[in-house]
Parts: sequence; C-alpha cells; structure tokens
Amino acid sequence: MNVKETKNEKNQVGVEETEAIQNTPQTELEKMTAERNEYLAGWQRAKADFVNAKKRMEETMREYRIMANEGLIEELLAVLQSFEMAFANKDAWEKADKNWRAGVEHIYNQLKSILEQNGLKEISPIGQKFDSNIHEAIRFEKAAPTQAGSVLEVMEKGYTLGNKLVKPAKVVVAENQ
Repeated sequence: MNVKETKNEKNQVGVEETEAIQNTPQTELEKMTAERNEYLAGWQRAKADFVNAKKRMEETMREYRIMANEGLIEELLAVLQSFEMAFANKDAWEKADKNWRAGVEHIYNQLKSILEQNGLKEISPIGQKFDSNIHEAIRFEKAAPTQAGSVLEVMEKGYTLGNKLVKPAKVVVAENQ
C-alpha cells in the first residue's frame, strides 16, 4: 500500500465521518425545523395578503355600491328636503291631525335611515368656518369679530355621499360689524 492510497482512504473516512455527523438526528431536526419555519412564514404572509386583498375588495365594492346608487339617492334627497320644508312650516304642521303627523314623521325617519345606510351624510356646519367647497353662502350677517367667517345659520342642509359632495349646505355667514 502506498502513502497516497492511505491518505485517500483517510480522507474518505474523514468525509464519511463528516457526513455521519451532518446526518445525525439533531442536525436533521434542525434542518426540518428551519424548513418548517420557512413554510410557516410563507403561509402567514400569504394569509395576510389574502386578508388585505379581501378588505380592499370589500371597500371597493362598498364604493361601487354607493356610486351605483348615487342617482337614486340624489333624487330621493329632494323628497327628504320636501319633508323638511313641510316640518319647517310650523303653522300648517300644527294644524294637521296628530296621528297623521306621526305617520308622516315615521315615513321621513324611514327614508332618512335608508339614505344614511347607503352612505348619505348630513353636513352640519353651524359654528364652523365657512368653506366654499362644502357650503354655499346665501347671505352675510354682521357679527362679533370672533365669529367672522363662521357659519351662523343653515338655510338648507347639505349632504355628502361617501366622499363626494352631493349638495352644498346653504348657509348664513358671519362678517365683521
């Protein structure tokens, strides 16, 4: 036997011992645990992506539903405002039969509730600074300097549908005396 063959045999034995050490149950367990953790992390990312996509889809569907109903809601808004004008005429309203008034108020509340469930929101600007993007100034009234530029009175309510202005609030705005 020559020295080279002995070295090769020793190297071969060393490689086999190294492989044996690398294939011990502990290292196999560590490899499998690492692989499992990698799969688990990937599954968790995929699940989070799915949940986020589902939320985005639900929000998009809600926005589409609002846009699809927009024309109908705008037309029903005129009916809602007719009810409010009828309620504002106190003399005529008080003369009407009490049971009839209760029925009309119930119908008004049903209509308002349905419109709100479909995304209609009332703009209530009293005391807020006048904003020409959502308010329409009907007139200006003299007021204390601290009130200048703020809304004193709402003549007609304004409404938004989702993030869109459907009808600006018609308001009385304070100006310096």
